[in-house]
Amino acid sequence: MDSVSTTLAGRLLAAAAADSGSPLVFDTPEGIVPGTVGQTLAAASRVAAGLRERGIGPGDTVAVQLPNRPEAAVAYAAVLLTGATLLPVVHIYGLREIAFVLRQSGARALVLPDRWRALEYSSRIPALREAAPTLDLIAMVGEPAEGTLPWAELESDAVLEPASVSSADIALLCYTSGTTADPKGARHTHAAVLAEIDGQRGFLGFGANTVQLASFPVGHVAGLCGLLRTLLHAMPTVVLDGWDPARALDLIPEYRVTYTSGTPIHLATLLDALETGAPLGTLREYLVGAATVPAELVARADRLGINAFRSYGSTEHPTISSGRHDDPLDKRQFTDGRPTPGTEVRIVDEAGTDVPTATDGEVVCRGPEQFVGYLDDSLDEDTWLPEGWLRTGDIGHLDADGYLTITDRAKDIIIRAGETISSREVEDVLLSCPGVADAAAVAIPDPYYGEKVAAVIVARPGAAPTLETIRAHFAASGLARQKTPERIELRTELPRTPLGKVKKAELRAELRASLSL
Repeated sequence: MDSVSTTLAGRLLAAAAADSGSPLVFDTPEGIVPGTVGQTLAAASRVAAGLRERGIGPGDTVAVQLPNRPEAAVAYAAVLLTGATLLPVVHIYGLREIAFVLRQSGARALVLPDRWRALEYSSRIPALREAAPTLDLIAMVGEPAEGTLPWAELESDAVLEPASVSSADIALLCYTSGTTADPKGARHTHAAVLAEIDGQRGFLGFGANTVQLASFPVGHVAGLCGLLRTLLHAMPTVVLDGWDPARALDLIPEYRVTYTSGTPIHLATLLDALETGAPLGTLREYLVGAATVPAELVARADRLGINAFRSYGSTEHPTISSGRHDDPLDKRQFTDGRPTPGTEVRIVDEAGTDVPTATDGEVVCRGPEQFVGYLDDSLDEDTWLPEGWLRTGDIGHLDADGYLTITDRAKDIIIRAGETISSREVEDVLLSCPGVADAAAVAIPDPYYGEKVAAVIVARPGAAPTLETIRAHFAASGLARQKTPERIELRTELPRTPLGKVKKAELRAELRASLSL
């Protein structure tokens, strides 16, 4: 096989030549932006040629921080067509996160908007240039700020030659929060990304009549893979700028949408609207994941005519397991599906030994879509078991039919509406807050978001913080808003092990018990 079929650059170039008329429509605050896959890839080829003229190519990293807008699809494809490494950044990341990502990655170029809703990006430019001295180019969609290149000026009519890259080269650098305070950059090869995109299409049974509604942010690995699947397989798609259940229910019959995916909050609010009498239209399948999925949520969907099913994955291994629309209801409710084609899953104890069926242990996996390691290779040390098994840090079990169920989390993270939040990152900000002597951040369950951030705080004498003062401190810190604690508990001390480690499992259990009273 040649590089045309084994690299994203080659596949996108071939897709551009095919000039598909498959619809790719964006629903934005300014209205519907109609388009096709072929038009998007033609624009991407022109932007790629412009990037090439500015010296961007294999070996370079280009960061793109854009919301779900047409320019995001064009920019992602353009970067990959040059052979450079694409660094997608969630559009709601704050200055603190994006500055770290740009600095560590050594990105040579950045594409971002002037603003998105209440977020204003132009004022960040001086700080970003100071944080990332490798940045040669900042292109801005919208009104360009001083020192940035207008997005439209990136295009060139020069002939775009095929990129000189191989299937083993790094195509994507995706950052994820984990147990460390700073985000971790997961490196994916062209072969790994194509395994995810092609494998999921076959496993989920997408066909000629499938029409997708996309709502995941394209800066998130789930949204990114969905967008690339649209471009490579000419899958008719309608993209939402931001989740709005009423707007989704307008678009579903208009475009005859049959399939969508999202977090529990997306599905829950959609069902809320349906239960008030809104028509369902043509939607029949819903993949729900990226956060804890209540079994009753799947049952509610089933009663309303939607075959919802769960999925499990991570930035490091985008889809480890998934249900299907035709799985029995009990499997769709209570399991996270079966390992996807080519993916192997084991359940092991603390010694790395396999445990019996239906017994909880740590989930480890390996497969063709798995990442090859972190950009900071010092983080790889505790990531792998021998023979390439990835330690997920999640607890679960396999049943007799081979279905996987995630039951707990070993990693010290919080997953709110599909976004992974490092507890340590939250704690670092908490401990800098006036009046806080000690603090721990833990997840508490939420019916819409899956989980929310709770802070257990030991206050300094006479200076107990309030939720309002905590919120103000986080807003001033530059951290993304979703990482702000939404509940605080004041304690005289934190429970600790003899070695001084906070007993997070104990705190989570206590908070869950108090919420159920």
